[in-house]
Amino acid sequence: MTTPTGFLPKAIDKIVVPPIKSQGIKTKLVPFIASNIAWRGAGRWIEPFLGSGVVLFNIQPQRAIAADINPHIIAFYQALYNCDFSAEDVRSFLTEEGERLLESGGAYYYEVRKRFNAEHNPLDFLFLNRAGFNGLIRFNRKGEFNVPFCRKPERFRQSYVTKITNQVARVQKIMRGKDWEFVVADWRDVLKSVGPDDFLYLDPPYIGRHTDYFSRWDEDEAEALASVVQSLACGYALSMWKENKYRVNEHLSLWHGVEERTFLHYYHIGSTEDLRNAMVEALLIKRGYAVEPALIPTPERQLSLEFI
Repeated sequence: MTTPTGFLPKAIDKIVVPPIKSQGIKTKLVPFIASNIAWRGAGRWIEPFLGSGVVLFNIQPQRAIAADINPHIIAFYQALYNCDFSAEDVRSFLTEEGERLLESGGAYYYEVRKRFNAEHNPLDFLFLNRAGFNGLIRFNRKGEFNVPFCRKPERFRQSYVTKITNQVARVQKIMRGKDWEFVVADWRDVLKSVGPDDFLYLDPPYIGRHTDYFSRWDEDEAEALASVVQSLACGYALSMWKENKYRVNEHLSLWHGVEERTFLHYYHIGSTEDLRNAMVEALLIKRGYAVEPALIPTPERQLSLEFI
C-alpha cells in the first residue's frame, strides 16, 4: 500500500453532478473513489467506460482519455469540450423544447426521440436523457434510443432547466485548459495506448446486473478485461458490485494482486426488486496504488456531502 502523495488521493466534499444521467452512476461514490487511490498524476487518467463522466469531472486530471462505446455520450461531451454550445444555449433549448413537451401532454417526447435517432443531435440526447423513464440510457439492436417517456409533461420547469444549465456550465468550466481526449472506442483499443505512468479507472457494465446501455456485456468480456488489465504496467482501479442480500459477485475472484475497499450503496434504478436494494460496492485497486486506511483523507463534512 502507498502513502498519499501526488495528485491522488484527495478529499471531495462538493460533488460535481454531470448533466448526463446513466445507470449505476457513481455520484455518491466519488469521495470514496478519490480518497482510496494513490496516483502521482504524471501520466493520463484513462477511463475506457466513461458513462456519465461523474468520476472524471470530480477527479479533474490535467490529462485524460475519456472513452466509451456509446457514441452519443462522447459526442455530447466532445461538443461541450469544443464549446460548440454554451450553458445558455442549453437553457434556451430545454426551455423551448420543454414548452412543446408540456403543450403536447408528453407526446412531443417521441417526436424528439424520432428526430434524435435520425440526426443524433447532442442537445436532443440531453433532452431525452433527462425526460426518459427512470434516467435510463438504452438502445435497441439498430442503435436507436428506445427509452419511454417519464410521463411528466411538466418535466422541464424553470428550476429543473436551471439545474441542468448549471451542471453544463460547471462541467464546461472544469474542462477549460485541460488536455482531454474524447474517444468512441472499444476498451481493447483504448488499452493499447496505455503507458506505465497512466492510471486506469474501470467502470464496466456490472456483470450480472442487466445494465447494458449500448452493447452486450457478458462473462467473456468481463474475463477478457480482467486478463488484459492485469498484464499492464500502469496503476488501475476497478469499480464493481460485490454483494447484496441475494448473492455474491464471483467475478471478483478473477482479479489478483489488488487491495479491496468496500462501500455500502443503494440503487433506486432496477427492473426488478432484487436490483433495488442495498449493495456492497467494491473498489479493487492494484497494489502499490491504494492508500493506507489510516491515511485516507476525508471531507470535513463527511456526513453532509454537497452536490453541485
